[in-house]
Amino acid sequence: MRIWSLHPKYIDTKGLVALWRETLLAKNVLEGKTKGYRNHPQLIRFKTIQNPLKAINFYLQHVWIEATTRSYNFDSSKFTSIENIDKIKVNSGQLEFERNHLLEKMKVRNKEKHNELFIVSKFETHPLFKLIEGEIEPWEKI
Repeated sequence: MRIWSLHPKYIDTKGLVALWRETLLAKNVLEGKTKGYRNHPQLIRFKTIQNPLKAINFYLQHVWIEATTRSYNFDSSKFTSIENIDKIKVNSGQLEFERNHLLEKMKVRNKEKHNELFIVSKFETHPLFKLIEGEIEPWEKI
């Protein structure tokens, strides 16, 4: 499971579909609808905030917005629309780690997307996150 801190606009088609599915799984975990993945490191940052379900719905909403922009047909009934939310802090080192991780995936999976992303000097975060200075997050599996 990978719930990217970076904006979904950087993710290729295959990755965006995987992100949608994996975030729906994360939502099920947070709702207590599944026994698997309950202690997955990617969920730590959601579990430590006041309203994890609101945050995961906001996250899904923005993945859906990106998918809709690309004319994909993701099911909007899978999340609750959220207007305002307190952003979750994410360290700059984490974003850089994810940028490099995505570039490595694209090098193998989608060379054209890799070349497009390689020249981007500063990646934006997903709208749920607020970038702060810091190292790779402690929950990240390296």
